[in-house]
Amino acid sequence: MKILNNKIRLEDLVGVLLFIFFILIIISCKKEKKVNKKITLPFFNSSLFTPEWISEESSKYKTIHTIPDFNLINQEGKEVTKQTYAGKIYVADFFFVSCPGICPVLEKNMSILQEEFINDKEVLLLSHTVMPNKDSVSVLKKYAEDNNVISGKWNLVTGNTAEIYNLARRAYFADEDFIKTKDENAFVHTENFILIDKKGRIRGVYNGTLRIDIKRLIRQIKMLKKES
Repeated sequence: MKILNNKIRLEDLVGVLLFIFFILIIISCKKEKKVNKKITLPFFNSSLFTPEWISEESSKYKTIHTIPDFNLINQEGKEVTKQTYAGKIYVADFFFVSCPGICPVLEKNMSILQEEFINDKEVLLLSHTVMPNKDSVSVLKKYAEDNNVISGKWNLVTGNTAEIYNLARRAYFADEDFIKTKDENAFVHTENFILIDKKGRIRGVYNGTLRIDIKRLIRQIKMLKKES
């Protein structure tokens, strides 16, 4: 009889533990708030640029893709690192000074962003040259002067070619050709503007040659400011 009673108690105990376990799962699921997609920008975690709305309560939140550390030099000869942009919203792109094609359009549209947020210390710009062997600090300085680039608001950066190309391809997912070919030796040239939040995460991608996309970018920067 004692053995039977012990068996019954053990089965009861297992049943109670399973019940508690399922209750905890239900509670944890309820705690995860749904993200309001109308007022919140998505995250982009891969070169596929698939938008993902992830709440802070989600287990995915801690693994969201972030821009890694970098060390580059701007048009003033000053060091620019990830820390320079810590706690800031910024827009990144890739260009080169002698580019005869889309780069003048990219510069013009970056200038629109500079003007729009000229007095906003939360919003910065970052343009990487993809021809650092030609675009030295002095070349970038002249380009900045010719195009009314405001130092401190908009950094034009040069540095190690491998680092810049790696940032373009694996950090910002900006090189569409590389996504298709995986050719490490190919030249990086992209029209993408990438929106980065205060924690270094990608929140939007835009065609930097299209004025309609620049207007969308401005609206979404303002959305991101409210979210932050």
